[in-house]
Amino acid sequence: MRPPTIRDVAERAGVSKSLVSLVLRGSDQVRPEKRQAVLTAVEELGYRPNAAARSLSERRTRTVGVLLNDMRNPWFVELLDGLNSRLHDSGLRMLLADGHLNRRLGEDLTRTFTDLRVDGLIAVGTLPPSEALRTAAAQVPTVVAGAREPELPAVDIVANDDEYGARLATEHLIGLGHRRIAHIAGQGVVGELRRRSFEAVMREHGLADTAVVEQGDLTEEGGYRATVRLLSARERPTAVFAFNDIACVGALSAAEELGLQVPRDLSLVGYDNTYLSRLRHLWLTTVDNGSHDVGRRAAQCLLDRIADPARPAQLVLTTPALEVRGTTGAPGRGADT
Repeated sequence: MRPPTIRDVAERAGVSKSLVSLVLRGSDQVRPEKRQAVLTAVEELGYRPNAAARSLSERRTRTVGVLLNDMRNPWFVELLDGLNSRLHDSGLRMLLADGHLNRRLGEDLTRTFTDLRVDGLIAVGTLPPSEALRTAAAQVPTVVAGAREPELPAVDIVANDDEYGARLATEHLIGLGHRRIAHIAGQGVVGELRRRSFEAVMREHGLADTAVVEQGDLTEEGGYRATVRLLSARERPTAVFAFNDIACVGALSAAEELGLQVPRDLSLVGYDNTYLSRLRHLWLTTVDNGSHDVGRRAAQCLLDRIADPARPAQLVLTTPALEVRGTTGAPGRGADT
């Protein structure tokens, strides 16, 4: 059996095809009894609008291309949930692409998104410089979410207040009595903002000489290796503030492997408040960066830019909060406080 058409709906409802189209578009110019007749016919026939035909007639696809830095990072899950919920409310659907896979394959799916004529584009997470992304942003409304780069003309940025979040984490550890504190640093502008904030807070408390920065690579393995290096030092830190929860899990593994108890011998703070931090056997103290809120705000910025592509670009920052759990405490008796 062939699928029902708009002509079938019109015949069943006893109206014209143009009136059916008005009802399906949500027009308020249709009398209630006619609208109900059309909706009843749609339900009885199981009619589904032809998306391709609708895209041609409306000159839009009702899709948004979403390019993620790396789908393996659990922080993106809640951001995508917030993003999708707001887009869905506006009748838009997401098309996802994995930036990590793209780089490995030497491809850039931003061109695919523009070929598919998406209504908008959202770049999620810190992405490497890309001429394709710059070109796409000049063609379709674009928003950067969860990162502070790249900065492009007429492109909104929605992110977490990373400086404030790093301040919360560092002041928490200092307030517990820690003096030798290390930071496993991230990459890009976000990594730089968190590192600078950590160092600034340590200076404010007269602890610049005991502040240590160890570079990581945002992965569990990177957090593990960075922590092994830190704990191999002659005067090891009594606390570590990691760039993200994944690196913090790696730090926890390193501490346990070296025979240290957390938090008695070493306090740990992550960042992102992902589901990993809430697992009972990890129970990480971490900074909640409001990822769901970042996603919803990014979606709203895109909707606003679709409606007004010429409006000035804006930077929107969400306010983080500290979530104190089981990996932080006062320094152990043997620590030099």
